[in-house]
Amino acid sequence: MVSEDGEQLGIVPIREALAIAEEKGVDLVEVAPSAKPPVCRLMDYGKFKFEQSKREKESRKKQKIISIKEVKMRPNIDEHDFQVKAKNARKFLTAGDKLKFTIMFRGRQVTHPELGEKLCLKLAEELSDISTIERRPKLEGRNMVMILVPKLEPDKPDKDKRDKKED
Repeated sequence: MVSEDGEQLGIVPIREALAIAEEKGVDLVEVAPSAKPPVCRLMDYGKFKFEQSKREKESRKKQKIISIKEVKMRPNIDEHDFQVKAKNARKFLTAGDKLKFTIMFRGRQVTHPELGEKLCLKLAEELSDISTIERRPKLEGRNMVMILVPKLEPDKPDKDKRDKKED
């Protein structure tokens, strides 16, 4: 059994531990049920649950949700239309989102996947200053899919890497 301030009280029978908890006006909470013998702690359970939910809420705030945005085009797209799509893709990547680039083949166009791959690589080259290829162009049915992710800026190290250095 552990007291409210973290002091070890030793092995105490359950009836005695419950009596001590009732005397002090706190709850007896089992914190390590798998230990031999099980570890219990004297604490205000309501306050403990509140602080735990507060910590969980804080950790959820710090997580960045990365969504996947999609840009679709056909293999015989005009240059100006391609530039418009590339501009939208750039906007998504600078916002920190992943980009799923899909080329949709119609009819017999699927017999020339090299045209789609060429277009994918052209977009990747266009956006190479702000993105890296996470998944190379791959034919999936009648669509060719490539996934781009935003590059990390060299002056701002990745948050996860900073957290690991502090540990």
